Amino acid sequence: MKQTGTRYHRFNEGTPTINFEWDEPEETPQQAQTCAQLKADNELGNGLAFISFGSGSSGNCSYIGTQQSGVLIDAGVDPQGVFDELRRNGIARDAVKGIVLTHDHQDHVRYVYKIVRDYNKQARIYCTMRLMNGMLRRHNISRRVKDYQIPIWLETPFKLCGMEFTAFETSHDGSDNMGFSIQCGQQTFVVATDMGVITPRAEHYMQQAHYLMIESNYDLTMLNTGRYPEFLKARVRSEKGHLDNEVAAQFVATHYHQGLKWIFLCHLSNDNNTPELALHTMCQALEQRGLTVGDASNAPDQRRRDIQLYALPRYDCSPFFIL
Repeated sequence: MKQTGTRYHRFNEGTPTINFEWDEPEETPQQAQTCAQLKADNELGNGLAFISFGSGSSGNCSYIGTQQSGVLIDAGVDPQGVFDELRRNGIARDAVKGIVLTHDHQDHVRYVYKIVRDYNKQARIYCTMRLMNGMLRRHNISRRVKDYQIPIWLETPFKLCGMEFTAFETSHDGSDNMGFSIQCGQQTFVVATDMGVITPRAEHYMQQAHYLMIESNYDLTMLNTGRYPEFLKARVRSEKGHLDNEVAAQFVATHYHQGLKWIFLCHLSNDNNTPELALHTMCQALEQRGLTVGDASNAPDQRRRDIQLYALPRYDCSPFFIL
């Protein structure tokens, strides 16, 4: 297993949680009721909705929340397809209350301004100032996008749609790079994508997940023998590159706990990986731990397995999961 990195913000484990009240309009009674219902549903473990609209170098975007209220994680997929798919699953356009960004690479931020400008002017963009400035510096995006920003800080929780989000630093080569621990009720969904190594702070949050979306980008043999030029292979393998199948699998198997129920493999390379290989590597590591692995099909015999495993499609939508 690749060693974890050491470049991270150093916070004491005993540092108290800080909550900020954003300068936003007060929730309407209907919104408050929705958030309360979301919390109640998640205490029962059956209310959190999740769907991915694409996961890979061509574009990344997913939705988490309920059918009444939720957020987008990243904005790298054409919003017309995103909102059409949400509508097909009973989620209105204005149910999207915000967009949280993991880093400023184009496959994660390409459509962020288009969404808030043309699809939902009430939505806000949640990211660090460093990420916002990097996005404006790297890409041809209108500076008006800053009008929609709500600044966030690493390891400082903020609340949105009845969920509590905590950003944590990841090791990648964007301007600012982070995963998210998303807590609602007694359930925790962790997004950990685009990272060359699993840093100690990322590990801290990832091992608390009940649902873990973890990068499984490449198979090392496929990468080493593939068509990429050597400089690009070195970039992918570096500590600020991407996570390989074996590292992801060994991490999950090592840190498995009974509360961990779902694994979503994300950001699979189109050139240096296959869904079958990524799933096999993860499944093998979990089975060696003595666990039974379900295929996320919701079939009666699969639901009884210790953990569910699913590889998010690169270009297509995933099923609409109610977790």
